[in-house]
Amino acid sequence: MDQKIAVPVVYVAAMFMAVMDTTIVNVALPTLARDFHVSTDAVDAVSIAYLVSYGVFIPISGWLGDRLGGRRTLLGAISVFVVASALCGLSTSFRELVLFRILQGVGGGLMTPVGLSMLFRVFPPAQRVRAASILVPPTALAPALGPVLGGLFTTEVSWRWVFYVNVPIGIAALIFGALFLSDHRASGTGRLDIGGFLLSGVALGLIMYGVSEGPLEGWSSADVLATVFAGGVLLLCFVAYEVRRANPLLDLSLFADRLFRSTTSVMVVGSVAFLGTLYLVSLFFQDALGMSALRAGLTIFPEALGVMVGSQVVSRILYPRFGPRRLMASGLLTIAVSMLLLTQIGPTTNEWLIRLIMLLLGYGISHVFLTSQAASFTTISPARTSGASAVFNACRQLGGAIGVALVTTVMSEGPTRRLGLTSVPALTAYRLAFVAAAVVAVAGAAIALTVSDADAAPTMVRRGRASAPAGAEPLGARERVAAPVGEA
Repeated sequence: MDQKIAVPVVYVAAMFMAVMDTTIVNVALPTLARDFHVSTDAVDAVSIAYLVSYGVFIPISGWLGDRLGGRRTLLGAISVFVVASALCGLSTSFRELVLFRILQGVGGGLMTPVGLSMLFRVFPPAQRVRAASILVPPTALAPALGPVLGGLFTTEVSWRWVFYVNVPIGIAALIFGALFLSDHRASGTGRLDIGGFLLSGVALGLIMYGVSEGPLEGWSSADVLATVFAGGVLLLCFVAYEVRRANPLLDLSLFADRLFRSTTSVMVVGSVAFLGTLYLVSLFFQDALGMSALRAGLTIFPEALGVMVGSQVVSRILYPRFGPRRLMASGLLTIAVSMLLLTQIGPTTNEWLIRLIMLLLGYGISHVFLTSQAASFTTISPARTSGASAVFNACRQLGGAIGVALVTTVMSEGPTRRLGLTSVPALTAYRLAFVAAAVVAVAGAAIALTVSDADAAPTMVRRGRASAPAGAEPLGARERVAAPVGEA
């Protein structure tokens, strides 16, 4: 089978499971607290354990993919994720559930970057927009569908199906991948950088834990401050250690590449704004507007439709004509406008108007995620693709965690501490958080203006012809040199 079909099918399934798992569990947390007789504060360990484990194992994914081969590593990671999902559903105690969520995070942290590097090996730069347009819809659909399925399963069936739902998807992906995926193994892969893995794993784990716990415990908490500070110090140690290595675990010299640096930065800021808001609206619709979990999920769902429509418009019409710089900037401004519109929503607002705003939000994010993924790897050589994918995904995951921490902190602490108020209505607190996310999106638009369309020119091909924007260098030789990247 053509690998341009086989790789996207398996990777989309893997991405769908990993991304959906970050939102589908949130709806079930109150039920889990009751069933396992733990406090509402303690039950968040179910989500935090997954996020921390996910972040810890992203750095090693590039080395494993090159050492063992992309096919073997991807299918192995999916297997771990599926088995862990089944074990989560079978858990008989809260401790078991947390341990199995850690195992689930191991699979998620490995399969996402490995799959992305496989995808960009089979798609040359001229077809990267097409590849990204395949990825963005399920990536957007999964977090929007998560609250819907989570509410449905928890209310009508059992919270255990929040985890079981991954099993049939994962088994289908494993069977398909075993039959049709070809393997690729990089030559000359060095020994595992154990020191880099330990430093990066502990550093990212501490930071992810700290930003997850900060909004709950308060940023003045000694435990939170110590965790974030220790994570930051270890991260600096990791950077100092890696830049001296001949074969580093994470190739930080990738940030010397202008296009990779700028597009990855936009992806991080976009993830902070978008994923923070997506987390917030689920709470906002239920807490401030009085919707049920299922109704809130259905109201969020148009966001995924906006991404699906937007990704097709961007990939087929806009990207080849305008390039990534203007599309990412306009997309982030659209996100900011959507968030400001959310501040005007109240209990009496027509639900169809709310869904229209969510549709606009999704349309804006398609301009950011699709273009950043399409452009980021343009100037990266085939030998560095796995490492670049690990760095890109680590940054995106960290951005999402920071986004959730930001909006939650502003909502819970901002009004009382910054405005000098002893209490604030829930509606006002949520509105302040939406404003904060909008400010981040505007900052991201400013960063997007640093992206060079000329550097991304090999990806801006339409129907076999170059369609570079004014000021971009001609494709010609660049395209002929870059095209073989996908065939390596």
